Amino acid sequence: MEIRHSTHPSDAKHYDTAQLRKHFLIEKLFEADQVHMVYTHEDRMVIGGAQPVKEALSIEAPDTLKTDYFLERREIGFVNIAGDAVITVDGEKYELSKLDTLYVGKGNKEIKLESKDASNPAKLYFCSALAHAVYPTRKLAIAEADTRYLGSQLTSNERELNRVLHADGINTCQLMMGITVLKPGSVWNTMPSHVHDRRMEAYLYFDINDDARVFHMMGEPNETRHLVVANEQAIISPPWSIHSGVGTSNYTFIWSMAGENYTFDDMDTVPASEMK
Repeated sequence: MEIRHSTHPSDAKHYDTAQLRKHFLIEKLFEADQVHMVYTHEDRMVIGGAQPVKEALSIEAPDTLKTDYFLERREIGFVNIAGDAVITVDGEKYELSKLDTLYVGKGNKEIKLESKDASNPAKLYFCSALAHAVYPTRKLAIAEADTRYLGSQLTSNERELNRVLHADGINTCQLMMGITVLKPGSVWNTMPSHVHDRRMEAYLYFDINDDARVFHMMGEPNETRHLVVANEQAIISPPWSIHSGVGTSNYTFIWSMAGENYTFDDMDTVPASEMK
């Protein structure tokens, strides 16, 4: 597990490209038969990726957490972004196709991750937040998600926003997750942009061609910066930062939030005319 510390906006505006990438970009989450995790002090979220191929992988508590097992004081949400997966939670199996979600609540001790077909392995992205109550484990197929249709071709941001972990869907303590799919020909997400001082956010960008990139916009609204993001890389977005992106082609991303407020629409919109 890698540890990332919180940053103050007054410091971050002095970072060069290398420093921005070091603090806010997660370059590698998926490796055959490995589990990668990043612990960010932004709302104590754990961001991770697992790619089981030849063997089952376990989600175990690293020494950083100082707990007997990973979900002793946490909850976790998984989204499968590749081949079919099987997740076993304390002996009960759940099968996930691409873009299906599994929420696992506080107190579950054993989590095993497997691919149904080693020639087409699963890639399981996960985010975990602190939890103070127990909610039941639940799977949600992408077809069952709460889907909003946003944007238009005229503004190059026609997209499907699928809410999966939220107050009106799978109930959690504080973790929210969703999947946004941009239509062909659309490249912008979350524009006009916004901030939400009561919670942080993480983005995983994927389904991006090898020669394509996403330019992720971050920073305070009047002091913006950008990060160039490749396929299957993630962003840590502090509460003080905007989080918009534009790609050289369409793409998909998973957004995850943790913090004080649990209402999806609790955000402070920033008109493009006010950004600098």
